[in-house]
Order: sequence, then structure tokens, then C-alpha cells
Amino acid sequence: MRESDSHALGEAVEVVNREGASPVLLLCEHASSNIPARYNGLGLRGEDRLSHAAWDPGARAVALHMAKALDAPLVASTVSRLVYDCNRPPEAASAMPEKSELVAVPGNFGLSDAERQERVDTVYVPFCKTVTEVIEARKAAGLETVLVTMHSFTPVYFGKPRDVEIGILHDDDSRLADAMLAAAPALPHRLVERNEPYGPADGVTHSLKLHGLAHGLANVMIEIRNDLVATPDQEEAMAEEMLKLLRPALAALTAEGGPDA
Repeated sequence: MRESDSHALGEAVEVVNREGASPVLLLCEHASSNIPARYNGLGLRGEDRLSHAAWDPGARAVALHMAKALDAPLVASTVSRLVYDCNRPPEAASAMPEKSELVAVPGNFGLSDAERQERVDTVYVPFCKTVTEVIEARKAAGLETVLVTMHSFTPVYFGKPRDVEIGILHDDDSRLADAMLAAAPALPHRLVERNEPYGPADGVTHSLKLHGLAHGLANVMIEIRNDLVATPDQEEAMAEEMLKLLRPALAALTAEGGPDA
């Protein structure tokens, strides 16, 4: 994968290694803390604009390392999830939240229907359209596809510490998650749990349903505690750890008849 394989499509979405031959298609919905100038910083304090409320620190970097190691395509949002959370449907209040944990988002207070629709049209729709285009191009090329979405989470939420280090999340299709959890003994130093620190009941599996289940693709959401990916060395090391779960899981799916079986 060459650096030139990465390019931004307009303002909302980035595709890396579009022609990657791996069965894995990586998504990173919360890859950036960027707030386009037209939103006037959403009225946020400076520290909040760079906090976990605005993006998933480390998630894009880990995903990039994985994309390179696997020769996999990566589709990433280039806009803060506080502008629009691409892992939420337009009707969800959390798609454009007025508050994220303890962080108030003044620029999201009292949005009109037109203002909400502008964000749907300029952030969410381009991201979803790009994912669909990549999936359909891979299908046309005869490439099998499994969907892997990459996220990170804060180690302290509403003042409560979280012990879980790696979350393997799924919705109705648990094939890939089951196989990754079966490989978890390869990481004896990590606390790896199913559907933690979030699960389907928390509304976090929108991308899995929209881009995975709807296309008949095996799918999984990976959540990494962000204090474990706070430096470039940690990001690279965590990518290798994720591959220790993902590679045997892919092999197990293939042995069972393929990721689309």
C-alpha cells in the first residue's frame, strides 16, 4: 500500500488502498476531530474539540496499520462525530448530539430540520455512498468481503473506570465476533470481552447493520480502550494484536465455507 493510495473525497470521507485484495474492508467512522469551518467549532472549548467526545483517538492509526499489513481498503470519515456521527442513522438524536458524556455541544442545540439535513447530505451520505461503492466494486471483481469497523473508547466514562481493554461487538451476525473471541487466548495480557463497553442496545451497531448485514457480509466492530493507543508505538503494537485475533478468525470463516456463507 503506497501513501499515494490514500485520498480524500471532498471534505467528508477518505479512502485508503481502495483496490486492496484482502477480504477485509475496514471502516473508521470516528477517525477525525476535524470540524469544518462552516460550523464555527460547534461552540466547543478547545480541549473538548480534541477530546474523545469529538473522535476516537488512535482508531484511524490502528486501522491504517492493519490496512497496510492486510492489503485491505479503509474508508474513514474526515469529519468529527460531533458534527455527524456516521455510526448513527439520521433520525437518532445521537447522530448530532447536544451533549456527549460531560461535554456540551452548543453548536448542536436546537438544530433546524434544514440544518440537520445539511449535515446528513454533506457528511453521512457521502460516507455511506463511498462504503457502498467499495463493497459493490469488490463484489463485481469477485472479491469476498468481511466488514471490520474500528473504534476506541475512553477508559473513564461518567467517572467510572472501565476494566475492559478490547471489545468485540456484533449485532445479529456473530460469526466473525465468535471466531475472534475464540482467538482471544492469543492475547493473555488483555481483557477481551463481547459487546463491551457497548452493545446493540446502545445503538452502536448501525454501521454493522447498514453496511454489513444488509449486504450479507460477516461483520464485527472492534473497540480499543484509548489509553492503550496513546502513542505511535502503541498504535502499531495494537494493530499487531488485533491481527492476532482477526487472521485466525478469517481462516476459521473460510474453513466453514467462506465469510459470505
